[in-house]
Amino acid sequence: MYGDRMVIANATGCSSIYGGNLPTTPYAQDEQGRGPAWSNSLFEDNAEFGLGMRLAVDAQRDLALRSLEALREPLGAEMVDGLIAGSKADIGDDAAIAAQRERVAALRSTLKELEGGAHALDARHLQDTADALVPRAVWIVGGDGWAYDIGSSGVDHVLASGRDVNILVLDTEVYSNTGGQASKSTPRAAIAKFAAAGKSGAKKDLGMIAMAYGNVYVGQIAMGANPSHAVKTLREAAAWPGPSLVVAYSHCIAHGIEMSTSMSHQRDVVRSGIWPLFRFDPRLAEGDDGTPLQLDSRKPSIPFSAIAQKEGRYAMLQRAHPERAKELHRLAQADIDARWQLYQQLAGMQRSVPTSSDLTASGAGADEEG
Repeated sequence: MYGDRMVIANATGCSSIYGGNLPTTPYAQDEQGRGPAWSNSLFEDNAEFGLGMRLAVDAQRDLALRSLEALREPLGAEMVDGLIAGSKADIGDDAAIAAQRERVAALRSTLKELEGGAHALDARHLQDTADALVPRAVWIVGGDGWAYDIGSSGVDHVLASGRDVNILVLDTEVYSNTGGQASKSTPRAAIAKFAAAGKSGAKKDLGMIAMAYGNVYVGQIAMGANPSHAVKTLREAAAWPGPSLVVAYSHCIAHGIEMSTSMSHQRDVVRSGIWPLFRFDPRLAEGDDGTPLQLDSRKPSIPFSAIAQKEGRYAMLQRAHPERAKELHRLAQADIDARWQLYQQLAGMQRSVPTSSDLTASGAGADEEG
């Protein structure tokens, strides 16, 4: 999905290990030698790290646009206006991006003719920043230990900034990279390090917290349950010009499942209601009858107990503390039922999201960044 125009900030964790475990890497170049720009950040500040990337990309683009205007006369209005329009192209429109790259290539050739003349300084600035006229997507990637716990304040800051950034949370429901410690994403009744008798509290609902802002695109996906829904959600998140958050169910060896059945297990987890699929799209709030929350999975048809029997993190509690397991499993089922009822109600509710045509995505939240 447009890897040739993607910038990725990756929190330390499983995704940074398989993302940057050289000499092998899942990120590749196309036939033109283009591919994602990827960098690993500290565990706790990845959201801010990614926001810095967005600010840098926007600053380079704005400098290029100012240089274009300064060179309008020697470059010609047609070239300048075409480049300005192309800088606003939909990040997912391959044809528009290709056309903008051709304009940038033509611009560079023209700029060489201005070297040494009266416009040499502006021409040099534009040569340095011309590539920023091609739209770029910024993705911030990490696990639940980062997004739900240690880096949660940074995630909240980025979502509140209004900037065009995309956050992908690979939710394993534990601190997978450091040995399977419980996080705020760990569900009730699951055994993990620091929750040896089963976690007594409910899982934090990160998606619901993000939806409260109203202008944040929020999606919850499970590739094994519905791959087309996962792709659609990621595409919609990328196309939204403001902040987006996608939480992806990510199976882990700490779950105690047969890993060869992980994809079908994801399907059963969704059917149980443990992991409902949904999309909250602020664009759908437009109009008097807008309902931005779309509940994309069906009413739970598998009891929690059926999933608990297949996952070691729940089954261990049944063997070690059967009475406590019985009570926590009852509460876990109640969590599922209550969450489904709430989401179902919200999916039928109209909600407007106030917007202003005077504020651009690049300017939103500028006062708060300091």
